[in-house]
Amino acid sequence: GLNFIDLMVRQGNIDNPPKTPLVPGFECSGIVEALGDSVKGFEIGDRVMAFVNYNAWAEVVCTPVEFVYKIPEDMSFSEAAAFPMNFVTAYMMLFEVANLREGMSVLVHSAGGGVGQAVAQLCSTVPNVTVFGTASSFKHEAIKDSVTHLFDRNADYVQEVKRISTDGVDIVLDCLCGENTGKGLSLLKPLGTYILYGSSNMVTGETKSFFSFAKSWWQVEKVNPIKLYEENKVIAGFSLLNLLFKQNRGGLIKGVMDKLLNLYNNKKIKPVVDSLWALEEVKEAMQRIHDRGNIGKLILDVEKAPTPLVS
Repeated sequence: GLNFIDLMVRQGNIDNPPKTPLVPGFECSGIVEALGDSVKGFEIGDRVMAFVNYNAWAEVVCTPVEFVYKIPEDMSFSEAAAFPMNFVTAYMMLFEVANLREGMSVLVHSAGGGVGQAVAQLCSTVPNVTVFGTASSFKHEAIKDSVTHLFDRNADYVQEVKRISTDGVDIVLDCLCGENTGKGLSLLKPLGTYILYGSSNMVTGETKSFFSFAKSWWQVEKVNPIKLYEENKVIAGFSLLNLLFKQNRGGLIKGVMDKLLNLYNNKKIKPVVDSLWALEEVKEAMQRIHDRGNIGKLILDVEKAPTPLVS
């Protein structure tokens, strides 16, 4: 699976970036080739998907058994590689952090991306949830049925949301950061929850630019705890990778995966795969995410031959 965090790793825009050389990637699907001595519950030949702490973009991957899950019979390998990061992130933000319930409203940025589509699908499993989404205008036709109200990512979505819902929304899911933080907080209803789960505005052109990085942080308004108290607002952060690999919450995430696979088997959710790419095409695949051209998830497929360039 190819995720926006992979672009941030490439540019060094994360806390403690790993030393090169490294193999990127945090999720994959495949067939079990070998087992550790004490591994139970899996057999050689099983179809599985897994979280990996780097090294996922490879032909052979090794990861602790607690991060590995069996793939449902009717799920393809590409769907399985698109499943863990996006759906666990969306589920935990909505249900574990923000306590989504019937009749609530949610604002999600990058509604056409992997997490955005997972959020929209999971919201549809709860009655009467209103989903406000922002996305590039060329994606609107393709995703208009997945969200209730769709806005151009460059438009003044704050005014648009307030026009439809005068007192704002219950949940804001922000993967952009920068100036959107203040906007998101301003849209929260009393007892509403704002969750920052990424900072894609930090990713600039081909190279890491300190000035654009600083500018994005500079636009983040200072959060005043007294103001939060007076306005009854909740501000939260969510990082699935830190939860898995730094804070040892693999058991909690296994419980979430069980619920998600149950929803998949009941045909309530289904990962959206944008496109498949050969490993040699990773530069072009990353550019597609960078340009926000994708609807759903990009997958690197080790068995796919590169597409010949048309002369």
